[in-house]
Amino acid sequence: QVQLVESGGGLVQAGDSLRLSCAASGRTITSYTMGWFRQAPGKDREFVSAVTFTGSTIYYADSVKGRFTISRDNAKNTVYLQMNSLKPEDTAVYYCAAAGRPYGNPRYPDAYAYWGQGTQLTVSS
Repeated sequence: QVQLVESGGGLVQAGDSLRLSCAASGRTITSYTMGWFRQAPGKDREFVSAVTFTGSTIYYADSVKGRFTISRDNAKNTVYLQMNSLKPEDTAVYYCAAAGRPYGNPRYPDAYAYWGQGTQLTVSS
């Protein structure tokens, strides 16, 4: 079992930056693909970003490409999402997720076995 706890959300203004953290416990995340998803009110959960367990491949949704950066620190068992140039449409609950073997498509929620409880990001205009 992997327990995931997100932190770092909050209320910011458009154009601001913020970094989300996802601290894992229970198991080391070295063999897990780690992803970030978000869900806005009344909308489906959508893919934001993912990084493979090797760190060699990174994925971004088109809506955040160039603004968000995912990274992982396996020594700290933590994954980060650096968010720059935030927009009101980035407002959502952000979830961290972990996917073990067999690895599925990291853009889809079904690939992930473990999820955090989410952290709220609100971007005001």
